[in-house]
Amino acid sequence: MSRKLLFLVIILSFSVQSQDLERTPLLSKTIGNSIKEYRKNSQEAHAKGDFDLANSLFESLINNVVNGSTLDNFNMRKVSGRTLEFYDFKKPVFLMTYASWCTPGIGEIPALNEIASKYYKDIEFVILYWDTKKNIKKIARKYSAKIKVVYVDESAYANNNIIKTLKHTLGFPTSLFIDVDKKIVAVERGTQHHYKEKYITSFNLNYSFFLKGVSLLKPLYEEDKGLVMDAPKP
Repeated sequence: MSRKLLFLVIILSFSVQSQDLERTPLLSKTIGNSIKEYRKNSQEAHAKGDFDLANSLFESLINNVVNGSTLDNFNMRKVSGRTLEFYDFKKPVFLMTYASWCTPGIGEIPALNEIASKYYKDIEFVILYWDTKKNIKKIARKYSAKIKVVYVDESAYANNNIIKTLKHTLGFPTSLFIDVDKKIVAVERGTQHHYKEKYITSFNLNYSFFLKGVSLLKPLYEEDKGLVMDAPKP
């Protein structure tokens, strides 16, 4: 290959890579252009008690800014003390953010455990607690070994913009569905708590919610699409 041709190939390669990066900007960069206006309007809506408007603003932020962006890399820790980076995950990621003071519905964790046991080979299931190791150590035991339970103590990352965005803008509990290229496919705030429902009802409602998220990250066969009516005991 001549030097001129080789040079042209290299230039074209960089051009394609640049276009790819432009199509999928980092979340921290994308949301940075919208965050001040969103927070201002959202705070005003909450102050007026206009929760429909607040929810509408959040959905607009998600659909027009967050979805389609690439989630930034950031550090987290396992209960064992090992440090992980988000980009260590090589499969699509089902990322749920939480805090120890949020109480899951009675069927939520069992339903997620059941989903993870079926799809862990294709998807990374990650529960991220905005908390300290001490607070989540006991909670972590409730989750299946197929789920990675990690935590981020915000005080250790006070100047990390992506952590501030995930915690204070997207809120928690929040589920993020992220493809293998770290692109955010969808975001759902909250889960199916159903505190007043019986266990079997709560389990199936949560199972359906989680299964819908899984379907965004991998194709489901027909036999995978039904609910699990014979739920495991709590």
